[in-house]
Amino acid sequence: MHPILCDTRRFLTYIAAWLLAGVLLAGLLNFTTDAPWSASLLLTLPLSLVYGVSALSAYYVCRALPYARRSPGLTVAAFGTASLVSALVWTLVAELWNSVGLGLGFESGLIAIGTRERLVFFVVCAGLYLLSLLAHDGLLAFANMQQALRREGESRLAASEAELQMLRTQVSPHFLFNSLNSICALTQFAPDAASAMTMDLAQFFRLTLSLAERERIALEEEIALAERYLAIEKRRFAEKLNYRLLIAPDAAPCLLPPMLLQPLVENAVKHGIRDLDEAGNVEIEAQLRDGWLHIAVENPVAEQASGAPGNGLGLANVRKRLATIYGERARLVSRRGNGRFRVEITVPVETKSER
Repeated sequence: MHPILCDTRRFLTYIAAWLLAGVLLAGLLNFTTDAPWSASLLLTLPLSLVYGVSALSAYYVCRALPYARRSPGLTVAAFGTASLVSALVWTLVAELWNSVGLGLGFESGLIAIGTRERLVFFVVCAGLYLLSLLAHDGLLAFANMQQALRREGESRLAASEAELQMLRTQVSPHFLFNSLNSICALTQFAPDAASAMTMDLAQFFRLTLSLAERERIALEEEIALAERYLAIEKRRFAEKLNYRLLIAPDAAPCLLPPMLLQPLVENAVKHGIRDLDEAGNVEIEAQLRDGWLHIAVENPVAEQASGAPGNGLGLANVRKRLATIYGERARLVSRRGNGRFRVEITVPVETKSER
């Protein structure tokens, strides 16, 4: 449907513009022919309304010439022909409407139309239709640009969702690999503990699957999941692994993507606690500050680590998920010093009431 006809306010504005054009044309006739204002307005205002409606056909002329198939010569020929034909038809209609003045008592119609007046009508009509063609062409170009931007946005969103889904599917296998390594190690010297850990792991994965299906979970749920993981790993490391949770009460209900902290906690154990000769303490902190949720995972690290570095797949996935979900509004910073490794995440505060 024509973009002007589908909007009442836009259509009324369009009609008002053509009435103004009719007044200007009446002034032109009054100046060039000395015709009375009343007769000039009686001639031009109805014609302007009729011509304004007919000028809407310029939209379909422009649509019949897609930009991909246009050439300068074809465009000039099409626009020029349409303008001249429209001008010829409107001039004839003006002659017929002017003759109505004979029935109203005017000797020569509403105004005396000679060769000069016909030329004025013809030139003005051709120019107005050409302007209408250019305006509709610009309107179509703007609509095409908006449609292209909308398609690009939809494509980016689809790509982001696909990337996010891929990253989320990488989390569970990564965690499962680490957990099975822990159970394998336990089977060598503590079969009963390995059996108990297997049961704990099954319960853990049951909770993991239920949380992973949701787009957002509360921080307290993510912390509970991390705490359960640490409790499982403590079966393996015993007194060597300790942990402390420092979660501000106002931060607990904040929302974040599920399994966001899990890879960081895994790294804290695998690349931190495992390589220590003495006991180590994993700390998880969370607090609200200036409208942002700040989360940190910190663990001790040995000077000579025997395993892979701690900023591997898990940390890379967290960084990519943050970029995919939050864009530039999220930040992940990791640093190592004084025998500690610390990862800090900053995301916008989001609660259930805001979604």
